[in-house]
Amino acid sequence: MFNEKRKSFYYLYHEHRDAFIRNPELLIDLEYYITNLVNDIIVSNYEEIEHDYNEASFLNAFWANYPPDDRGRAPVGDQIPWIEVGEHSVGHKLSRLISEQYQIREIGLPSGADNRFVLYSNEIEKITGGLTHCAFVFLDIKSVGPRDNFDHTVISPYQVSGDGIWQDPFENMTNSPMLAQGLRTSHTFYPAISPIYPLSGGEVAPTIHLFVKPVYRMLNIAVDGRRGQPLESIKNICVPNGLLLTESPNYLKSYPSLFFPGKDDKGKDPRKIRVRVSFRILNAIGDWRVTDFYRE
Repeated sequence: MFNEKRKSFYYLYHEHRDAFIRNPELLIDLEYYITNLVNDIIVSNYEEIEHDYNEASFLNAFWANYPPDDRGRAPVGDQIPWIEVGEHSVGHKLSRLISEQYQIREIGLPSGADNRFVLYSNEIEKITGGLTHCAFVFLDIKSVGPRDNFDHTVISPYQVSGDGIWQDPFENMTNSPMLAQGLRTSHTFYPAISPIYPLSGGEVAPTIHLFVKPVYRMLNIAVDGRRGQPLESIKNICVPNGLLLTESPNYLKSYPSLFFPGKDDKGKDPRKIRVRVSFRILNAIGDWRVTDFYRE
């Protein structure tokens, strides 16, 4: 099976890759459409999302003796790791809510975002001028509390697409390394995701990278009269497709500090080292790429 589709995929891939490089506005418009689609889902269902997110605090008696392990460096101990709360009550919920309005397929892929699916829409066909009617949506959840709610988020190689070089059908696609450039240090970053996925049905799905960031408060008994970690807000972030980053319009050339060094040490496998992506620069690329949502 590994080799059956390679030749047909190779020609499909290059036909679409070349078209998107020649017409980057098609990818940009597609990202804008998918971002606003998810924004509308969040706004329309914010009350349900908040209710189910906050249920985790009310259920304290049922998990307090078996709390999740602390993560990060030198945790203080008063903050309950809330990553899985966001993954389930926000991430999985968004996938379900999207599937109620649009056709989606959970295409098998052994690595990538926590939630990844191909979304089909007639609007996508209009946006891309008939090139495709689907997109491969990579939707990651980045839960944060008041201590780590920064103007950036940390992303791994499996959450970013690259230039997608595929020179021969019986070789494998590879991405060129990128540079994570900080004020004092920099390091090489190795994106692992393809900018486009041809599928066995003949369709081709460009990759869309979304990061939904639930932000929770930490209630303090002395101040609030109770403890808990309720939802405060939600941020939706769209990181450009790898062809936009590296080929046309080549955002990484115009905005070299979009990616800057992450929190991994130099002893880690260089191919797995993460980067931070700047929300300030994403806003400079397009003011719709970072959007905040609060209870009305």
